[in-house]
Amino acid sequence: MTDELLTVRDLKVSFGADSGVAQVLDNVNLTIGQGEIVGLVGESGCGKTTLARAILGVLPAPAARIESGIVNFLGDDLLQRTSEDLSTNIRGRDITFIPQDPYSSFNPVFTIGTQIMELMKWKSPLLRGQGNGTGGFLSRYPRQRYDADRKHVIELLNTVQLPQPEQILKKYPHEISGGQRQRLMIAMALLPDPKLIIADEPTTALDVTIQAQILKLLRQLASERNVAVLFTTHDLGTAYEICDSVTVMYAGQEMESAPSSGFFNRPSHPYTKRLLDSLPSREHGIEGIAGEIPGLINPPKGCRFHPRCNAATGICSQGRPDPQGIDTHHWVRCYHPVGAKVAAP
Repeated sequence: MTDELLTVRDLKVSFGADSGVAQVLDNVNLTIGQGEIVGLVGESGCGKTTLARAILGVLPAPAARIESGIVNFLGDDLLQRTSEDLSTNIRGRDITFIPQDPYSSFNPVFTIGTQIMELMKWKSPLLRGQGNGTGGFLSRYPRQRYDADRKHVIELLNTVQLPQPEQILKKYPHEISGGQRQRLMIAMALLPDPKLIIADEPTTALDVTIQAQILKLLRQLASERNVAVLFTTHDLGTAYEICDSVTVMYAGQEMESAPSSGFFNRPSHPYTKRLLDSLPSREHGIEGIAGEIPGLINPPKGCRFHPRCNAATGICSQGRPDPQGIDTHHWVRCYHPVGAKVAAP
């Protein structure tokens, strides 16, 4: 495990809705080391994207409310900083983002080059320590810095294996393929020389062969540049391919965190075990998890998986278990970890 870059502690987030208050994140914990790729795994609606947005400081207001917790990035609690400060100094610089759908992230009426250079005008690594470095949206882009930034862009487009980058910069988003657009997203996330990239299911919209290429490229570039990645996904196969460690979430709670080898070879939370068992295989075919995902308005008390858990006892509904160490850097929030003797109700 490398030195800690980002530490989320006891983060609790709720959303106001017409029918009540949804407890979307329930005292969630997460740690990312420098240069580490951490997979955030779980079903749709488990809170992965909400956690990513909380780290970025882009939760929708006024519906979302951070009730408690700490998001410590390089020793600084991001939750204590203003939105303007985060936008100027953190978001898009030290922490960048790769979206799930690269097409909708581009403006269709401007060329790719125009949009990338607009990003560099405000987020260029040459501006570190200088705020936004311009003085207003109508201010000019200094020619000397423009030339240096454009050279940096061309070099990085070559690095992400985009052919003829000069020609790609002249094209509109609809004129290139989905795989090329996602490579552009990776390049744009790397352009400010970030310390952390949040990748929100970045290969979901791609076919399987292109997906494999993108995963390999992201893994390679993160390693070469010592950039940490928070990789959210519902695809366990993808997590296996790219992640150094995995944290699994269920209904707004983190259930287990482990290095990838321990996660896949020694799942210790009943939900993790059932999740891995649900992968199709020749031995048992397809096995679903009985029951339904609980609603987040008035969710089950204690461990939110206990209504669907075969190992659950009375204590599971009384309070949420503290993390229990299984192995080095491997912990689980469960009163009855897989392989342990189940206590009496």
